[in-house]
Amino acid sequence: MPPALLLLAALSTLPELILLAADYGMIGSGHWRRQSYQNYAFWSGLMGDWRPNYPVQPYAMFVTYAFLHSGPFHMITNMAILLGLGPVIWRQQGGTGFGLIYLAAILGGALAFGLLSDSPRPMVGASGALFGLLGAWMTHNLSERRRGALPLWPVGMMILGLITLNAITWCLQSGALAWETHLGGFIAGWVVVWVLRDYLPNNSS
Repeated sequence: MPPALLLLAALSTLPELILLAADYGMIGSGHWRRQSYQNYAFWSGLMGDWRPNYPVQPYAMFVTYAFLHSGPFHMITNMAILLGLGPVIWRQQGGTGFGLIYLAAILGGALAFGLLSDSPRPMVGASGALFGLLGAWMTHNLSERRRGALPLWPVGMMILGLITLNAITWCLQSGALAWETHLGGFIAGWVVVWVLRDYLPNNSS
Protein backbone atom coordinates (compact mmCIF):
# COMPACT_ATOMS: atom_id res chain seq x y z
CA MET A 1 0.00 0.00 0.00
CA PRO A 2 1.71 3.24 -1.12
CA PRO A 3 2.08 5.72 1.79
CA ALA A 4 0.69 8.52 -0.37
CA LEU A 5 -2.48 6.50 -0.91
CA LEU A 6 -2.86 6.01 2.84
CA LEU A 7 -2.38 9.76 3.30
CA LEU A 8 -5.11 10.46 0.73
CA ALA A 9 -7.46 8.10 2.56
CA ALA A 10 -6.65 9.79 5.86
CA LEU A 11 -7.29 13.27 4.45
CA SER A 12 -10.61 12.04 3.02
CA THR A 13 -11.60 10.42 6.32
CA LEU A 14 -10.63 13.16 8.75
CA PRO A 15 -13.36 15.72 7.88
CA GLU A 16 -16.14 13.15 8.42
CA LEU A 17 -14.61 12.04 11.74
CA ILE A 18 -14.50 15.66 12.91
CA LEU A 19 -18.08 16.32 11.80
CA LEU A 20 -19.27 13.08 13.37
CA ALA A 21 -17.69 14.08 16.68
CA ALA A 22 -19.37 17.48 16.39
CA ASP A 23 -22.72 15.82 15.63
CA TYR A 24 -22.47 13.95 18.95
CA GLY A 25 -21.42 17.03 20.90
CA MET A 26 -17.90 15.80 21.56
CA ILE A 27 -16.25 18.85 19.98
CA GLY A 28 -17.22 22.14 18.41
CA SER A 29 -20.81 22.74 17.43
CA GLY A 30 -23.67 20.71 16.05
CA HIS A 31 -23.83 23.27 13.24
CA TRP A 32 -20.43 22.32 11.86
CA ARG A 33 -21.79 19.79 9.35
CA ARG A 34 -24.32 22.21 7.89
CA GLN A 35 -21.71 24.97 7.73
CA SER A 36 -19.19 22.64 6.09
CA TYR A 37 -21.68 21.70 3.37
CA GLN A 38 -22.63 25.34 2.87
CA ASN A 39 -19.00 26.35 2.33
CA TYR A 40 -17.24 23.33 0.83
CA ALA A 41 -19.81 21.05 -0.85
CA PHE A 42 -20.49 21.36 -4.57
CA TRP A 43 -23.54 23.51 -5.35
CA SER A 44 -24.72 23.56 -8.95
CA GLY A 45 -26.31 26.96 -8.39
CA LEU A 46 -22.89 28.51 -7.87
CA MET A 47 -22.18 27.83 -11.54
CA GLY A 48 -25.13 30.10 -12.21
CA ASP A 49 -26.40 33.15 -10.39
CA TRP A 50 -26.15 32.01 -6.77
CA ARG A 51 -24.16 34.25 -4.44
CA PRO A 52 -21.10 32.49 -2.94
CA ASN A 53 -20.25 32.61 0.76
CA TYR A 54 -16.68 33.64 -0.05
CA PRO A 55 -15.03 34.83 -3.29
CA VAL A 56 -13.29 31.62 -4.39
CA GLN A 57 -16.07 29.21 -3.39
CA PRO A 58 -17.32 28.65 -6.98
CA TYR A 59 -13.81 27.41 -7.86
CA ALA A 60 -12.72 25.73 -4.62
CA MET A 61 -15.86 23.59 -4.48
CA PHE A 62 -14.65 21.69 -7.58
CA VAL A 63 -12.11 20.01 -5.27
CA THR A 64 -13.30 20.42 -1.67
CA TYR A 65 -16.54 18.47 -2.20
CA ALA A 66 -14.54 15.26 -2.66
CA PHE A 67 -13.24 15.42 0.93
CA LEU A 68 -16.68 15.67 2.52
CA HIS A 69 -19.20 12.85 2.94
CA SER A 70 -22.85 12.62 3.88
CA GLY A 71 -22.16 10.37 6.87
CA PRO A 72 -19.94 7.58 8.20
CA PHE A 73 -21.40 4.85 5.98
CA HIS A 74 -20.82 6.97 2.86
CA MET A 75 -17.25 7.66 3.94
CA ILE A 76 -16.43 4.06 4.90
CA THR A 77 -17.80 2.69 1.64
CA ASN A 78 -15.79 5.15 -0.45
CA MET A 79 -12.58 4.62 1.51
CA ALA A 80 -12.92 0.82 1.26
CA ILE A 81 -13.12 1.16 -2.53
CA LEU A 82 -10.19 3.60 -2.59
CA LEU A 83 -7.95 1.29 -0.56
CA GLY A 84 -9.04 -1.73 -2.58
CA LEU A 85 -8.84 -0.31 -6.10
CA GLY A 86 -6.24 2.41 -5.52
CA PRO A 87 -3.17 0.13 -5.29
CA VAL A 88 -4.18 -1.59 -8.53
CA ILE A 89 -4.27 1.72 -10.42
CA TRP A 90 -1.05 2.81 -8.69
CA ARG A 91 0.74 -0.30 -9.98
CA GLN A 92 -0.68 0.12 -13.49
CA GLN A 93 -0.17 3.86 -13.92
CA GLY A 94 2.45 4.85 -11.35
CA GLY A 95 2.13 7.53 -8.70
CA THR A 96 2.00 10.41 -11.17
CA GLY A 97 -0.61 8.67 -13.27
CA PHE A 98 -2.73 7.88 -10.22
CA GLY A 99 -2.59 11.51 -9.10
CA LEU A 100 -3.57 12.82 -12.52
CA ILE A 101 -6.44 10.36 -12.80
CA TYR A 102 -7.76 11.09 -9.32
CA LEU A 103 -7.62 14.87 -9.75
CA ALA A 104 -9.10 14.78 -13.25
CA ALA A 105 -11.95 12.57 -12.02
CA ILE A 106 -12.68 14.93 -9.12
CA LEU A 107 -12.88 17.87 -11.53
CA GLY A 108 -14.72 15.91 -14.23
CA GLY A 109 -17.27 14.61 -11.76
CA ALA A 110 -17.95 18.09 -10.44
CA LEU A 111 -18.24 19.58 -13.92
CA ALA A 112 -20.67 16.88 -15.06
CA PHE A 113 -22.81 17.36 -11.96
CA GLY A 114 -22.84 21.11 -12.43
CA LEU A 115 -23.84 20.83 -16.09
CA LEU A 116 -26.32 17.96 -15.88
CA SER A 117 -27.98 18.38 -12.50
CA ASP A 118 -30.45 21.05 -11.48
CA SER A 119 -30.66 19.75 -7.91
CA PRO A 120 -30.72 22.45 -5.22
CA ARG A 121 -29.04 20.01 -2.83
CA PRO A 122 -25.27 19.93 -2.24
CA MET A 123 -23.10 17.17 -3.67
CA VAL A 124 -20.32 15.62 -1.59
CA GLY A 125 -18.15 12.52 -1.64
CA ALA A 126 -15.16 10.90 -3.32
CA SER A 127 -17.24 8.66 -5.57
CA GLY A 128 -16.54 10.74 -8.69
CA ALA A 129 -12.82 10.18 -8.17
CA LEU A 130 -13.41 6.48 -7.51
CA PHE A 131 -15.36 6.12 -10.75
CA GLY A 132 -12.39 7.76 -12.42
CA LEU A 133 -10.21 4.96 -11.07
CA LEU A 134 -12.72 2.47 -12.46
CA GLY A 135 -12.58 4.20 -15.84
CA ALA A 136 -8.78 4.01 -15.78
CA TRP A 137 -8.83 0.35 -14.82
CA MET A 138 -11.27 -0.53 -17.60
CA THR A 139 -9.20 1.36 -20.16
CA HIS A 140 -6.14 -0.61 -19.12
CA ASN A 141 -8.14 -3.85 -19.17
CA LEU A 142 -9.44 -3.10 -22.65
CA SER A 143 -5.94 -2.42 -23.98
CA GLU A 144 -4.59 -5.62 -22.44
CA ARG A 145 -7.37 -7.62 -24.06
CA ARG A 146 -6.71 -6.07 -27.44
CA ARG A 147 -3.02 -6.89 -27.21
CA GLY A 148 -3.77 -10.45 -26.17
CA ALA A 149 -6.46 -10.91 -28.83
CA LEU A 150 -8.95 -11.64 -26.06
CA PRO A 151 -12.69 -10.93 -26.31
CA LEU A 152 -13.67 -7.38 -25.45
CA TRP A 153 -17.21 -8.11 -24.33
CA PRO A 154 -16.28 -8.56 -20.61
CA VAL A 155 -15.34 -4.87 -20.47
CA GLY A 156 -18.69 -3.95 -22.01
CA MET A 157 -20.44 -6.17 -19.47
CA MET A 158 -18.62 -4.43 -16.61
CA ILE A 159 -19.71 -1.02 -17.92
CA LEU A 160 -23.28 -2.29 -18.26
CA GLY A 161 -23.07 -3.61 -14.70
CA LEU A 162 -21.97 -0.18 -13.43
CA ILE A 163 -24.85 1.49 -15.24
CA THR A 164 -27.32 -1.01 -13.80
CA LEU A 165 -25.93 -0.63 -10.28
CA ASN A 166 -26.21 3.15 -10.51
CA ALA A 167 -29.79 2.90 -11.78
CA ILE A 168 -30.82 0.56 -8.97
CA THR A 169 -29.12 2.69 -6.32
CA TRP A 170 -30.71 5.83 -7.76
CA CYS A 171 -34.15 4.23 -7.42
CA LEU A 172 -33.49 2.94 -3.90
CA GLN A 173 -32.30 6.36 -2.79
CA SER A 174 -35.26 8.14 -4.41
CA GLY A 175 -33.07 10.05 -6.84
CA ALA A 176 -30.50 11.17 -4.28
CA LEU A 177 -27.60 9.47 -6.09
CA ALA A 178 -25.27 11.86 -7.92
CA TRP A 179 -25.00 9.71 -11.04
CA GLU A 180 -23.80 12.75 -12.97
CA THR A 181 -20.67 12.86 -10.80
CA HIS A 182 -20.06 9.16 -11.36
CA LEU A 183 -20.40 9.60 -15.12
CA GLY A 184 -18.10 12.61 -15.27
CA GLY A 185 -15.47 10.94 -13.10
CA PHE A 186 -15.56 7.72 -15.13
CA ILE A 187 -15.13 9.55 -18.43
CA ALA A 188 -12.30 11.68 -17.00
CA GLY A 189 -10.41 8.62 -15.76
CA TRP A 190 -10.85 6.84 -19.07
CA VAL A 191 -9.70 9.87 -21.07
CA VAL A 192 -6.62 10.57 -18.92
CA VAL A 193 -5.30 7.04 -19.33
CA TRP A 194 -6.03 7.04 -23.05
CA VAL A 195 -4.52 10.46 -23.77
CA LEU A 196 -1.43 9.98 -21.58
CA ARG A 197 -0.78 6.35 -22.46
CA ASP A 198 2.53 7.25 -24.12
CA TYR A 199 3.72 9.46 -21.26
CA LEU A 200 2.97 7.51 -18.08
CA PRO A 201 6.02 5.30 -17.46
CA ASN A 202 4.12 2.43 -15.84
CA ASN A 203 1.21 2.59 -18.26
CA SER A 204 0.99 -0.25 -20.73
CA SER A 205 -2.38 0.89 -22.14
